[in-house]
Amino acid sequence: MTDGLTIGQAAAFVGVTIKTVRHYHRLGLVAEPERDGSGYRRYRSDDLYRLVQVRTLAAAGVPLVEIGALLDADPATFAATLDDVHHRLTERIEDLVARRDRLHRLDHGDRALLPDRACAVLEQLAELGFGPGYIAGQREALVLARVVVPEIFDGFLDRLEHSLGDPEFVELTKRCWDARSWDPDDPRIEELASTLADKLLTRRALLAMPTGFQDQSDAASRYAVVNHHREDQAPSIARLNTLVEAKLRAAGITVPRQ
Repeated sequence: MTDGLTIGQAAAFVGVTIKTVRHYHRLGLVAEPERDGSGYRRYRSDDLYRLVQVRTLAAAGVPLVEIGALLDADPATFAATLDDVHHRLTERIEDLVARRDRLHRLDHGDRALLPDRACAVLEQLAELGFGPGYIAGQREALVLARVVVPEIFDGFLDRLEHSLGDPEFVELTKRCWDARSWDPDDPRIEELASTLADKLLTRRALLAMPTGFQDQSDAASRYAVVNHHREDQAPSIARLNTLVEAKLRAAGITVPRQ
């Protein structure tokens, strides 16, 4: 995403109040974004991802004072801490049963934030040889899509499942991931963008936006949260995505534009 979101937009997308976001800042659970030239703090996709993590753990019953250390803990400590919280919750009888069950799902990692279908896609990525960095990016994108753009979440999964069933597309995707180390002006990026766009267009139906989504005033900014996630960490990928989107629009595909 380019310009980022205001605190009000970020709070609304994540499902909390502005007051809650500010409380997370005061506790050091979520770092405060830098202010832009107008003096407003702008939230990027990484900030939203952190907000989703904190909100999910808090809703599951993990005390706020424990969340910061939990998010930065190693897997063994993470699991041990969750187990301790789980036992505390089970001692509270009926009104906390729902929270207890939700906390239990946290023991299974991704399943706390994503449905089983999405977790299966992440597992398949690992089986196909994608590295931890790529899988982490896809996990974050799926979480953001589910929370910020729920209208496109199922379509996003449809496209991923189809792509992973196509060996040619799998290799093309790995090449796109390798391109993150290229110079943004590398001429190979233009060629790669054309190849990727052509491949995507072989299944145009999978690229369709939900009816009415494009007409929403915040459609472009919400879409950018997902489609441009982590672009600021790889300028070459930012250029690749921009070229692919332009080629899809030229082919008549609706792609939200900021």
